[in-house]
Amino acid sequence: MSKISFPVRAIDAVVNIQTDEALSYRPEDRQGFYVDKIGVDKETYKGVSLNEMLHRMDSAGIEKAFLVAPKIGRKGLAGSYSIPYQLIVEALTEFPDRFYGLAGIDPYTGMDGVKEFEGAITEMGFIGAHVYPHWFELAPDHPKYYPFYAKCVELGVPIQMQVGQSLIYSPNNPMRSVGQPITIDTVACDFPELKIIGIHIGVPWHDEMIAMAWKHPNVYIGCDAHAPKYWPKSFIEYINSYGQDKVIFGTDFPIIDFSRAMKEIGELEFKSTSLAKLLRYNVERIYSLKC
Repeated sequence: MSKISFPVRAIDAVVNIQTDEALSYRPEDRQGFYVDKIGVDKETYKGVSLNEMLHRMDSAGIEKAFLVAPKIGRKGLAGSYSIPYQLIVEALTEFPDRFYGLAGIDPYTGMDGVKEFEGAITEMGFIGAHVYPHWFELAPDHPKYYPFYAKCVELGVPIQMQVGQSLIYSPNNPMRSVGQPITIDTVACDFPELKIIGIHIGVPWHDEMIAMAWKHPNVYIGCDAHAPKYWPKSFIEYINSYGQDKVIFGTDFPIIDFSRAMKEIGELEFKSTSLAKLLRYNVERIYSLKC
């Protein structure tokens, strides 16, 4: 089979750092989720150096990646952990032409958390915020997020938030699915200047996510965490038509392998202009990147 040709080199907007140091923060009970349920390769689950990650990106045709410093649940609760901002900064410093950073937020940290997040943007070089609402069991329209949203507007940076159902990531800490896309509606109305990216497509409420992105000029969709060959038909049609300016590429690596994502996207028969926007141009515009 001949290699698929893409109109641009991609930018992956959702990537999890997998170095040994990063994985030292991850609880030991996650293999059941990553390997057994999702199907992540065991060797990848055990760790991937930055150089190996770049090699895999190059092989797949991905030029740059957004590395997430996530906050996984409230500090001190069973199954919760976070990746220190400084760990991402070290990767950005080593490979400034390849990586960008997204700063995770914890809505329970209040104004101390807002100040920490502000420092990540203004002093550490991060380009946006990231949040997993289900890990805090607070829907995106909960007031605890609002100080962070206001700070994002003040700093002029977008925020990524997981929408759609959540899974059981830790057997000792099952969580409710609080990320139904309709909850973004209130946020987008209250913060029309805030660039909101609903990542993970919004499955099984993907049509609701499309409706939010169609309604609000400031709402976008990330296509990560779902293998492209399983993307809903309505989502593919949206990318290829009136939503061509509203969706950004991501894998949520290691959830979806870089090469698998690109290969399967190449088999979906996107228009060349739609494909270029999906893989690169939309994220450059939304994040004001100078590539």
